[in-house]
Amino acid sequence: MPHRRLIGAPLPRRTLLTSGVAGLAAVGLGLSTDSAGHPVEQRVSLAKNVSVERLYSQAREQNVDVVAIRPRDVPAEGLPVCLMLHGRFGDAMDSVSGLPVWLSNSVAAGRVPPFMLLAVDGGPNNYWHRRSDDDAMSMLLDEVPQWLNERGLSAPVAAAGISMGGFGALVYARRRRELGDPLQAAGAIAPALHTNWREMRKRRAFTNEAEWKAIDPLRHIDSLGDLPIGVWCGNGDRFIEGTRRFIRLARPTYASTTPGRHNKTYFRKALPNLVDFIGDHLHT
Repeated sequence: MPHRRLIGAPLPRRTLLTSGVAGLAAVGLGLSTDSAGHPVEQRVSLAKNVSVERLYSQAREQNVDVVAIRPRDVPAEGLPVCLMLHGRFGDAMDSVSGLPVWLSNSVAAGRVPPFMLLAVDGGPNNYWHRRSDDDAMSMLLDEVPQWLNERGLSAPVAAAGISMGGFGALVYARRRRELGDPLQAAGAIAPALHTNWREMRKRRAFTNEAEWKAIDPLRHIDSLGDLPIGVWCGNGDRFIEGTRRFIRLARPTYASTTPGRHNKTYFRKALPNLVDFIGDHLHT
């Protein structure tokens, strides 16, 4: 299926926030244009409870897609927001596959209260941390709340992710607690937790071992406090050793290491459970 392409040069952040369609404020319209009014080529058909807006991130120095997913037939206003962070070489649009249905089904069945999932492009291989010219974590901490507030929506109260996104969700949870604004819940599917620098170095995501150790969730378990955390990982996954170490040290609220590998088959089995876990731990 075709990928999106960015049409035109990046616009100033304020222009993107105020021009064209309302984007996140109109969640449910199935938007197929960017916020400057240009057509955006999509690789999936958007459901009515999904919207996409393209904004300029000063922290990342580039345009990013912001994808909002809400339960079917539920207004966006007042919904608590959970970040959904994509994996390595992924993007925000990855979240459109499956999640709109699973979130809607869980809410319709009464398993969880309504909430919104928000995905944003974080870069293909930055592990959601600050790099010299691309600061995805500052985007999450500083810009995303501004974008949401300007659309009448609340700042994120939870975070989740797959693989590199699971790593990022744990780092984000730590940063929020350090800032005195802790999350209500976090979830990680097959988090990309390497147990040694030799393996992590192959990813070319960190400048050196010291930088990685300063960020690695396995080395900062106490910084998560008593946050409710759910963790899922297939027992044939390449990150199972790091995940088991995290489970042993962090003693998360929920942990599952059932048969599976690091692939979409396992992720699609785990994601509905992650949706229910997050929803079950939100304060409404």
